Amino acid sequence: MAPPLRIGLTGGIGSGKSTVATLLARHGAAVIDTDAIAHRLSAANGAAIPALRAAFGDAIVGSDGAMDRNAMRTLAFSDPTAKARLEAVLHPMIATEVEREAAAAANCGTLVFDVPLLAESPHWRARVDRILVIDCDPETQIARVVRRPGWFRDAAERVIAGQASRAARRAIADAVIFNDSIDLAALEVQVDRVWRQWQALAQNAVEQ
Repeated sequence: MAPPLRIGLTGGIGSGKSTVATLLARHGAAVIDTDAIAHRLSAANGAAIPALRAAFGDAIVGSDGAMDRNAMRTLAFSDPTAKARLEAVLHPMIATEVEREAAAAANCGTLVFDVPLLAESPHWRARVDRILVIDCDPETQIARVVRRPGWFRDAAERVIAGQASRAARRAIADAVIFNDSIDLAALEVQVDRVWRQWQALAQNAVEQ
């Protein structure tokens, strides 16, 4: 059996990356969502909670026992070292879970690694066959993010400023979908086109 096609999916906050991941899953891809993994690790009784509590204290753990994301976000904005310390706790645990999920889905023809910080993590380029970047205008990102509970414009702007630039993401892309001023049907058409192209390339590589 040929190894699965490994797609790295990334995009800035509010780009619509999660919607694209859902569309790829409808095509039969197994989606490994690093953000969802991080949420599970930092949920109530999550495996990362003891280490997070040790690194940051009780202030970033809510009354429900989960990491208080608003408190963590506020701390990260005020303390330049907080983001690095958070990543030092979470990233090794996320990597372990990613490998576990990938191994469990090894019989699937296509694996999609949904990685918000893929452009910031150079090792991902060697771990995937193709990179799909979801792109849009920063004002569109902000408009989408502030519709989420607990988000305000200044927080959205700071997150966008702290992520890789649009140019940096596009520079590593094998394909870019511009998800701005289009409806879901138009987005589906673009996802379908990339899917067909990459499946054909993968099939040709197997036949050769």
